[in-house]
Amino acid sequence: MDVFYNRQGIGDVLILPIKEGNRYELKQETNGDITKITSADGEVLGYNIFHASTYFQLDEKNGAIPLEESLLAEIRTLFQRKGIDDPLEFDLSPKFVVGFVKSKQAHENADKLSVCQIDVGEETLQIVCGAPNIDEGQKVVVAKVGATMPSGMKIKASELRGVPSHGMVCSQKELGLPDVPKEKGIYVLDDTYQIGEEFTF
Repeated sequence: MDVFYNRQGIGDVLILPIKEGNRYELKQETNGDITKITSADGEVLGYNIFHASTYFQLDEKNGAIPLEESLLAEIRTLFQRKGIDDPLEFDLSPKFVVGFVKSKQAHENADKLSVCQIDVGEETLQIVCGAPNIDEGQKVVVAKVGATMPSGMKIKASELRGVPSHGMVCSQKELGLPDVPKEKGIYVLDDTYQIGEEFTF
């Protein structure tokens, strides 16, 4: 999960998104520097923390920031001081991991798509992939549901031509890596990578 901070763009505000909602039916409740944003029916969608640099070390940050346990602990402490009763429970497990393609089958409704079963350590994910070079036995980079790509795109569970897909197998270009090869396709890793380990880039 990511939080967002862009001092030059929007000012000294840390944006903590929790859920998506209808932006035309939002409610706000302010407690000092903290504004809680809720849906029309009271569901918490997120928080804006103003004057954020007075509470957190954010001077060099810009854009999406991974919500690590240390920052979450600081946010929880601030909420407690302000009397805000929200446990702020988030899944902070790595969202970019090394996966192993256990199987690949042709998609029943699309010639250029493959339905893959990919071992990511603690679970096996079904991912629909359109890359021409994906194959059984490869180690690949998997963006799990909840990951935010360098482009800003959020990975969600979806259906592609009627088949459920839970994540995305990434190319070097999608990961924003330098020296991208001319050939199109996913980034195939060498055997030194361990299945399920976090992929950092």
